Amino acid sequence: MIKRGKSSIVTIAEKCKNILASNWQGSLNTIKADSQDSKEEIYTSRVNYFVKKGRPYIWVPEKDLHNVNTIIDERGSFAVSSPFPGPLASILKSIKKLPARVALVGDAVLLEDEKARLASESFRETLLADQRAVEESSYSVSEIFSSSHPGSTSRSTNLEELLQGNMQYNLYKFIARSCMYIDINGKAHKVNLEDLEKCKADRLAQFSMSLIDGINRSELRRRALILFCITFLNEHAKDAFILSVDRKGFDVLAKVLGSMKGDGSREYVWKELRFTFKDAASDVETFCQRLLAMEEETLKKISSITGV
Repeated sequence: MIKRGKSSIVTIAEKCKNILASNWQGSLNTIKADSQDSKEEIYTSRVNYFVKKGRPYIWVPEKDLHNVNTIIDERGSFAVSSPFPGPLASILKSIKKLPARVALVGDAVLLEDEKARLASESFRETLLADQRAVEESSYSVSEIFSSSHPGSTSRSTNLEELLQGNMQYNLYKFIARSCMYIDINGKAHKVNLEDLEKCKADRLAQFSMSLIDGINRSELRRRALILFCITFLNEHAKDAFILSVDRKGFDVLAKVLGSMKGDGSREYVWKELRFTFKDAASDVETFCQRLLAMEEETLKKISSITGV
């Protein structure tokens, strides 16, 4: 089930697209309207968004200062983090790492009524499609989803209030002029906008937060991750969390034995490990089937070694 080679690599542009598609909250930054007095002081707030044709559409509450700022100056930036729900957040914090994130610089353009209505209809259809996909999923998928916390991992659950709530919003389209990918170690990578526009987000991206949280909250699944590290990568792991998922495989944050010290001792250290499927998973259903196949392969290898 494990494959290596160039075809198994997820490009930085693809990682950015998947992060944008997997989340629904980001940080919008605009220049305060009194920029001459404040020396272009930046105003920041958390906002909800969804992605249409690879571009973020952002809901800004009517009373939010962004609405005033963008009248004077549409320039802004928008930052989105990769999913890090549940226990994964505390682990990353303990080792002083931040989740990978995407930073876009460009213009926040207010949509006129008709364009805003059409975008909202598209958004509603997207949420309904998400809900149908979850309802129609097989046991292998629903079992993982049931272990996650819908209130913190489900895009449709969290964005439903935009359609049903009483709060009034303005809808903005964010047009990027530049893109930066910041990895888990804090290193920034400039992304070519043409590459970003050409690539598409994985079909399982919108469910990645539920997948990650469901797997990390399950003792059985996490034990399987530990065995994957030992069986497929020959890494002696004592703990493991799934870090990210995509159609080509998944990344794991594992606690493994580090290098030998001068005195001959070895300590456990957190390390990122990559597992890549031989055949890409086109959707969340296939991804879960790939995981089950890896579990079965692991058990066979362990049985052949132990003779049990």
